[in-house]
Parts: sequence; C-alpha cells; structure tokens
Amino acid sequence: MPSIFQQDKFYSFLAATETLTPFRYSICRDGKEVASLQGYIQRDGKGLKRFLSRRAIVNGGPWFAEDITPEEVCALLKKCKEDLKKKVIYMETRNFSDYAPFRSMFEKEGFHYEPHYDFILDTDSIEKVEAQVHKSRRRDVNISERNGACIVDCPEENEVIAFYSVLEELYKKKVKTPLFPLQFFLSLFKEDFCQFILVKYQQEIIGGTVLVYDKETVFEWFACGKDGVFKQVFPSTMATYYGIHYAAENGFKHFDMMGAGAPGDGGYGVREFKARFGGELVEYGRFKYVCNNILYGLGAFGVKLMKRLK
Repeated sequence: MPSIFQQDKFYSFLAATETLTPFRYSICRDGKEVASLQGYIQRDGKGLKRFLSRRAIVNGGPWFAEDITPEEVCALLKKCKEDLKKKVIYMETRNFSDYAPFRSMFEKEGFHYEPHYDFILDTDSIEKVEAQVHKSRRRDVNISERNGACIVDCPEENEVIAFYSVLEELYKKKVKTPLFPLQFFLSLFKEDFCQFILVKYQQEIIGGTVLVYDKETVFEWFACGKDGVFKQVFPSTMATYYGIHYAAENGFKHFDMMGAGAPGDGGYGVREFKARFGGELVEYGRFKYVCNNILYGLGAFGVKLMKRLK
C-alpha cells in the first residue's frame, strides 16, 4: 500500500500550498497503476538563494507493486528525470522502507545511494510500546507531568501558532536548515491525515510533534521542545512519547521517526534521543540524482557557509 506521502490526498494538500510545487509520475499496466513517484519541489528564500536551493524531495520513496518489473522501475525514474532536470538542481528520495531490490535500477538511471538511518517502532499494543521505551524516558515523562506539564491533543489554531514559534527557534539555532512557513502548518493542521500533539506548561505551549499517517503507519514529521528551559520538564520527550502512544491507541502498526542521521556523522544527538524510545534502527538510505553538478556544488557550499555563520 502506498504511504501517505504517495497518496492522492497528500498531493491535493501540496497543490493547495503556496510553498511547494507537487509532482506525480506513475506507470500503468493494463489500466492498473503498478508504480508511482510523488513529491514536491522546494525552494528557499529569494533571488540567488532561491535559485540555488531548488530541489525535488520524495518523502518515503516511490511506491512499487509487488510484480513491478525492472523495466518499469527504470521507465518511471527516467521520465521523472527528464521532466524535472530543468526545474531543480537535484532530486532526492528519502526512503522509509527497504529499496535494496531496486538499488541497481536506481543506479542505472544515475541515482547515487547515500546511507541514512531511521527508527521504526512496532505499535501493535500499548504493552509492546512500553516494553520498548527506555525507563529514563518514562521517568522524564512522569517527572514532567508531576511538575505540571500536560498534553494538548486537540489544539486550537492559536496553540499551533505558538508551537510553530518553538519549532522555528529550533531550526534557527540548532537544525540550521529552512523550515516551511507558518501557513504550511496551519493548512496541515486542517487535514484528516494529520495530528498535532502539543505540550503545555504554565499556560504556555513549550513543544509538540506533528504526525501524519496512513492506514498502517504514523510518521513523526516534525518535533520540538523547549528542553532545558524549565526545571524538571522535558517537552520533547513528552511529545514523542505521546505520539507513539497515539499510534498504539489508534490501531496503527508502526511509528516511523523519519530519520536519524547518516552513519559516521558522530555524536548525532537526535539519533541518541530517538534510540531511547526503542524500536528498530534501520538503514534504508536515500537516492540522490544531481541534475547540475556545478550548481549543486555552489548550493552545497552556500548551505555549509550559512550554517557556520548562524
């Protein structure tokens, strides 16, 4: 089954935003779709920065039917490349499942494989979830709640706006990569495949997580918290913990943390944080196709420079 990121309703959501330009390609055989590749073109800032940041992102990777042929996979990738090569500098699939059987086909079409980690938790039951979570995470949640922090699972729009301020601060100071604008999150908030779980303390939103889901899997797309600001309150831990519980309580099979860094990046704090919620560390990687090597090099240099200056 295609993940939420490959479904029609997600395309409709993307098409309604002013931030992103969606694209979708598919292969049909005898009138039946056997493959799809859906994503969005993202650009940042204005002027030269906007020009050098043009990229095509395919969250989750393409969808392939069980009886897909190598020829059909290559045809899909080839068509995507031909249409997007003048619109973006590079394309990247961020895989949430094992594409090892298709790697040779991607490489044949010029896609380079880059290792990348992820954590996936089984959420068949609350008991299974609790068995996976490290006791230090449960302790931090209990301490936070005893000190007055609570979960808001049916937030109002003003609370989503407050959450965005926390997330924006995190991206500016630590992540140092572009973040979608507020309107993107307000639009996502209204969709039936999305759940915001926020953390409140002393009448203030201090963190939360943004979940999107299909029939089987909940994906943690964004998460943040004002960690270290309030004594004995751990908002990031609370947000992810209750996000995992949301998956278990609502009958989802899996909780996907959507990335845990690349091998060899050393001291990757996010990976260490996510590891303590249990689950399986997987390495499904990413496929990248560079459409223009010169512009890609300039863009990569610019990103490194901006991170150093911030």
